[in-house]
Amino acid sequence: MSAQETPSEDKELELIRARKLLELRKKLLKQSEEEKKPDPRRILVSRLIDRGLDVLEAAERAYPEETKVIVKKLAELIERGYIQGYIRGGELLSLFRALGLNVSVETTISVLEDGRLIPLAEKFKRRD
Repeated sequence: MSAQETPSEDKELELIRARKLLELRKKLLKQSEEEKKPDPRRILVSRLIDRGLDVLEAAERAYPEETKVIVKKLAELIERGYIQGYIRGGELLSLFRALGLNVSVETTISVLEDGRLIPLAEKFKRRD
């Protein structure tokens, strides 16, 4: 550009700057609106008890896309008040299985012996 710009060039530059500034403001506004939306997973996790989080994580590993849809719907039902109270791990597991998702959760049975919890399999090994 030359050292001396004509008035029309000044107006064009100002117009370009104004457009870019407007685009930037729209982009920032959209980002702030997205940040205000509550995360569906966070909403659901806040209502999970017992081994609910274990079940959810197992489902996310086994069926990530399907679980996202289910989590989103459950969060929506929680927000609307259709689901009140807490969701137990067994209930969540039953829901996934009812929807055809065979989620497997690692389980162990422990017994109290001499003030310590030991796996049931270890207790049977000791008897032999």
